[in-house]
Amino acid sequence: MEPREVTPFIAIGVSKQDIREQIWDYMESQNLADFPRPVHHRIPNFKGASQAAEHFPRLQAFKMARTIKVNPDAPQKNARFFVLDSKKTLLVPTPRLRTGLFNKIIPPPGATKDVLRRCATSEGVRNYSAPVGLDSRVLVDLVVVGSVAVSEKGWRIGKGEGYADLEYAMMVSMGAVGPGTPVVTIVHDCQVVNIPETLLEDHDLTVDYILTPTRVITTGCERPKPTGITWSKDFTSVIGKCLKAFSSAMISWEMLGKIPILRSLRCREEQAGKDVTLRDEPRHLLATPSIVRKPRGPPLPELGSGQVEDVPSNTVYVGNLPRDARVSELKTALGVLGAAPLRLTWQGPQRRAFLHYRDAASAQRALFCLQGFHLGANALKVARARQQRTSDLVGGRAEEPHPDHRPSVADP
Repeated sequence: MEPREVTPFIAIGVSKQDIREQIWDYMESQNLADFPRPVHHRIPNFKGASQAAEHFPRLQAFKMARTIKVNPDAPQKNARFFVLDSKKTLLVPTPRLRTGLFNKIIPPPGATKDVLRRCATSEGVRNYSAPVGLDSRVLVDLVVVGSVAVSEKGWRIGKGEGYADLEYAMMVSMGAVGPGTPVVTIVHDCQVVNIPETLLEDHDLTVDYILTPTRVITTGCERPKPTGITWSKDFTSVIGKCLKAFSSAMISWEMLGKIPILRSLRCREEQAGKDVTLRDEPRHLLATPSIVRKPRGPPLPELGSGQVEDVPSNTVYVGNLPRDARVSELKTALGVLGAAPLRLTWQGPQRRAFLHYRDAASAQRALFCLQGFHLGANALKVARARQQRTSDLVGGRAEEPHPDHRPSVADP
């Protein structure tokens, strides 16, 4: 079926949010939106998304690409399918970067087209994927992002949370993309509007190709794409959009707690000699691992007068593990975050584990990177292991951060 004619929609808003609201309102009022609805505060799904995605495998950039990153939103579902159906490597960002940066979708052997279509949905991320960490040395040949609005010049507006910009900046920082990596977006014709250049900021990602149900637009955009994370800016102007309720001095720190892989990347860039100081960052929250204060958490049991067993200062406690968690899942997650220990003590029945690092500095760095870390639906408790009475070691509660006297050791 041919897509119906759509009256051109010209955005006249003076801010990015004005343009977003006009697009969302127009798509709902004209019944152009598709499930999930309403499309407000989303990358909008739209009627004709499948037709728009059919242009994707015809692009020369697609034909030449081996590894393609596609955002997880509904309008790009068919684009993800075409990547898998063409036997290319599909990378999908983890939602809101909670558990890492990418998931590599791995269809089962002999997968039919119906199975590939399932792999292209959120079910595929859950059941047919493997995490891709900072050490993967992956090279991304083509990037697909969602948009709320885009101009024929290649200027893009997302839903306002900054994750696409941040994902791209992180890919640059880890060497996964370069200045010549093409960026594609898939939108409805009404989302192609005039965007004043004055609204653009240095961290805003531009696009090279726009796919709609009726046309393919080659933007020829020459505006430079982000060259990596500028820590003093990105966290306050990009990620800060997500945390308007927090004071400006705390925005960066709070978001670091929500995205563990960002902390890992920040630690690495600091070790490489880069300035990772966050704008308006309180002095006691500076990134240098040796001076990071111990994050606040539930109070630890007071030490008594019983016998005390020494715990090495290079040991980190991880508690509140899911009841069905496996040691392999924890090892994989630690590898993704760049916090893999030399040795791991697993105490599954107590829902805890102990991570043993080379030295105290390595343990402190891992502690910093693991704050706010989730495994499954559980927010894990992470702390420096400390001394406990012998009586506590036998019958202590699962959530208490102390080592057990009969550990089960698993080498990574």
